[in-house]
Amino acid sequence: MGFRILPKEIETLWTLFTGPAIWAVHFLFCYVWAAIYCAKRDQLQFGMVFVRGGIGVATVIALVLVAAGGYLAWRQWGFGVNNPPHNKPTEDSRTLFQGFSTLLLSALSFVAVVFTALPTLFIQACWP
Repeated sequence: MGFRILPKEIETLWTLFTGPAIWAVHFLFCYVWAAIYCAKRDQLQFGMVFVRGGIGVATVIALVLVAAGGYLAWRQWGFGVNNPPHNKPTEDSRTLFQGFSTLLLSALSFVAVVFTALPTLFIQACWP
């Protein structure tokens, strides 16, 4: 049985989209936050360090949320006990396929969040 924070009923088809949705929100936040700073930097009272910090905090939050979604997917998949293919026309097979697919999307979203935040490490200032 194990330790469960969230009930098993939360694992629905909507959990399939949580990783990509978190990445999309993170992507939007990072680029809008940087764009607003670069457009208004003369009028703002903070510098690029503050922008980097905000993106760093947003990245950590997004990574934790994507990892939590990945854990839920791993749990739905049966903690990796049932190997693919899950192609039988049964409820169990559908649930295992959905869990495995969600786990893969969560892994992809985790990498996407990291790559979205990477320019923050290299860009020192806004272009004139």
